[in-house]
Amino acid sequence: MRTFPSDVAFTPAVKAIQTQKGSRRSYARVEHGDGWQTTVTPELAAFLADLDMFYLGTANAAGQPYIQYRGGSPGFLKVIDDHMLGFADFGGNRQYVTLGNLSENPKAFLFLMDYANGRRVKVWGTARVVEGDAALEEKLRDPAYPGKVERVILFTVEAWDVNCQQHIRPRFSQCQIAPVVAGLKARVAELEADVERLRSGHHADNSQ
Repeated sequence: MRTFPSDVAFTPAVKAIQTQKGSRRSYARVEHGDGWQTTVTPELAAFLADLDMFYLGTANAAGQPYIQYRGGSPGFLKVIDDHMLGFADFGGNRQYVTLGNLSENPKAFLFLMDYANGRRVKVWGTARVVEGDAALEEKLRDPAYPGKVERVILFTVEAWDVNCQQHIRPRFSQCQIAPVVAGLKARVAELEADVERLRSGHHADNSQ
């Protein structure tokens, strides 16, 4: 039985080490203050709307962890309700490690990274696989991706927290870089046109 939402991560063993290392007092203040969130807030929903990738962590019955990268169009990890997120699952390398893990251990973890803006959110909860629900598949399908939806994965949120920005190296997706590159190309074209006009005018002056 958890006293605080953060107890999902701050187990007695973790708290003991925090005490040894001198950080337990500050985290205790967080626990007794606003603490970690347990529902999908408007702030989290807005963060997800811009997200085009995340990492999904699962573990098998023996506790062996596994991390899987997931990517798609911005907002492909969708809000189902105040406690649930979901995404469409497409065909991949057919190893099915995540599906196997979830079949015997529903505990799961989402590591949500926004490299461009230096933001990261950690989400603890459970996940389950849903197959054969056409309406749910259509609701979560990524219109920009042509692949066939094979199943849906639903994630029930137990607790989440915004991690500090320290040490996050900025990285930018293709869709974020494309407008900048297009602007630079347009500017280069303008400058090249100016140079050509100057050259033409110079040649005209010399011919007179």
